[in-house]
Amino acid sequence: MRLITHNMLKCHVRGCDDSSKNFPLEIQDAQLEQIEAEKNDAFLVRMFPRLEWNALVSTAKNLSINNLPEKIPENIEEDQALLEILHTVLLETNVKEGRMVCRGCGHIYAIKNSVPNMLLAEHEI
Repeated sequence: MRLITHNMLKCHVRGCDDSSKNFPLEIQDAQLEQIEAEKNDAFLVRMFPRLEWNALVSTAKNLSINNLPEKIPENIEEDQALLEILHTVLLETNVKEGRMVCRGCGHIYAIKNSVPNMLLAEHEI
């Protein structure tokens, strides 16, 4: 699972409505790998406004990736160094195995072979 995908996932367990705790899901026991991806600055610039920046920064720090700026950068289309960092963090950093845990309800979403299992049991829907 690439970190760009993680930035869009939240807990959907019934009754887990506290958006301050059900997003972002905390990645634990992560087995990371770098997968080379074609660089596309235009894609990154288009996706940038859709990112939850604080969630991305906190997730990256949790995974010992400490090269993202704390504050939301401006004019990223002009900052080649930042575009390179975003490309690496969002598109080339892959969680191969691990789990995501909701800080609100404690539900665990397994990640196997780079695929997060977001399916819920019937009683959780």
